[in-house]
Amino acid sequence: YKGMLTSTQLRRYFHDLRDSRLETAIALVHSRFSTNTFPRWELAQPFRFIAHNGEINTVRSNRSWMAARETKFVTEKWSESSDLAPVITPYMSDSASFDEAAELLFMNGRSLPHSILMMIPEAWERATTMDPQKRDFYRFNAALMEPWDGPASVSFCDGTRVGAVLDRNGLRPARYWVTGDRRVIFSSEVGVLDVEPANVIAKGRLQPGRMFLVDIEQGVIVDDADIKAELAGAHPYSEWLEKNQIDLDTLAKQPMLLPEHESLVRLQHLFGYTEEEIRLILTPMARNGEEPIGSMGSDSPIAVLSTKSKPVFDFFTQQFAQVTNPPLDAIREELVTSLRVGIGGHSNLLSATPDHVRQIVLSAPVIDLEDLAKIRYIEDSGVGTFKSTAVDGLFDVASAIADPRQSLLDGLKELEDHVVESVRAGVNLVILSDRNSTETSAPIPSLLQVAAVHNRLVREHLRANTALIVEAGDVKEVHHVALLLGFGASAVCPYLALDTIEELARYGQFHDEAPGQARYRYNKALSKGVLKVMSKMGVSTIASYIGSQLFEAVGVDQEV
Repeated sequence: YKGMLTSTQLRRYFHDLRDSRLETAIALVHSRFSTNTFPRWELAQPFRFIAHNGEINTVRSNRSWMAARETKFVTEKWSESSDLAPVITPYMSDSASFDEAAELLFMNGRSLPHSILMMIPEAWERATTMDPQKRDFYRFNAALMEPWDGPASVSFCDGTRVGAVLDRNGLRPARYWVTGDRRVIFSSEVGVLDVEPANVIAKGRLQPGRMFLVDIEQGVIVDDADIKAELAGAHPYSEWLEKNQIDLDTLAKQPMLLPEHESLVRLQHLFGYTEEEIRLILTPMARNGEEPIGSMGSDSPIAVLSTKSKPVFDFFTQQFAQVTNPPLDAIREELVTSLRVGIGGHSNLLSATPDHVRQIVLSAPVIDLEDLAKIRYIEDSGVGTFKSTAVDGLFDVASAIADPRQSLLDGLKELEDHVVESVRAGVNLVILSDRNSTETSAPIPSLLQVAAVHNRLVREHLRANTALIVEAGDVKEVHHVALLLGFGASAVCPYLALDTIEELARYGQFHDEAPGQARYRYNKALSKGVLKVMSKMGVSTIASYIGSQLFEAVGVDQEV
């Protein structure tokens, strides 16, 4: 029963709700007052399986990844994945999209609690005291899909079981009462129904990442620990992970690509490096492992109004959580955040096998020159079915003089075609690189490379087959990395910034015994900065942030 009306009008509009013959053991209710959107029918709660109080901040990313996975859907019910597409109906609310994804998982063999926990897992990444079996259950699911992240209390029902789960941060209220006459009341507020205090035998609040479940057939309330213990024991997840998932840090080192001084200077000129950027941005980050802090503000005009040439990054601004959608504190709430990234292809979301976790795990999305070398030469490591290739993101300088727009478009088209061809040939680690720039071949801005390739692969239903690693010379700051991740990159190696820091270290700028320590601190500063950017938008995990496009463009043509 749905209506664009107030709660008190509902029973007068639907006459059967006043009929004494209508009986039910379960009632799932959601009443919403629009705080930051205008009421529209398509924003009504779906009520097929869930009711949702909150916001899914990463819904754009979640929808995009679901579309990318569609060609991999193979089940006993549907032999052709095209019968399912599109799983997510376009232009609907975040609640409707969440409901459709949960329905897909449920209708293909998983229980509804299992489906919901795949989409809203508790914060397991930094929970060192968590039961190892339960932790491996979450690790396995993380290889299948990213969390639907944001402040949310989700109630769900499959007809015999009704329950609710709270997001990993606990940013929505959720309370329950159990009465002596065998009623269970769960609500976001106290006092939604009149209950005599003497009739209450138990009450409490739902904690972050926990599930509250009532089994109507069994007539019991199922404990959160029992739910997760049963799910965690359904498959030998620990064994599958041990045999198939690879930590990048454990792979043997490979030779790094380090330029000579003359080549480094040429690249710095090519990518517009200034002495001020090296002194005020790169050096403090490499020395302190923190973003440099300034207190004087900026009086420079925005990129579109500037008389100076600006990088593409400067035409984008970060969105941030507002109104009823709280940001996170990246320092105090670090326990619920995660920068962990799994790279490689994805398997069929609708099944569970050991091959589903055949991925390489990165501790953070910003990688060092040594890490990139391991990925570049992954086939020499003898670790299985991983194939990598580096694709040059360049365009022709000579033709750009006559028609710069067409030359850039031709370069992007050639890049896209090369990547698509490689992925179809079985490559599951694609490196988008501008390192081979010359006087005749200029670098395509890395943001354009990533966005073009990511969206082309989504359209071709190939994005789930590969990871996109960016080897970029134009990346210097946190904002640059956040943009690349937000528009689809799986990992970023700012090679020119790292090469520059390596040379500064050789000349004793940082007083380290090993130059690699300065590179490590610089990458640490970038990763911490990305975590801060995510937190401002209320996003906890980098896996959900990748492809989320939580940015606004200022002064960029619609074609771009």
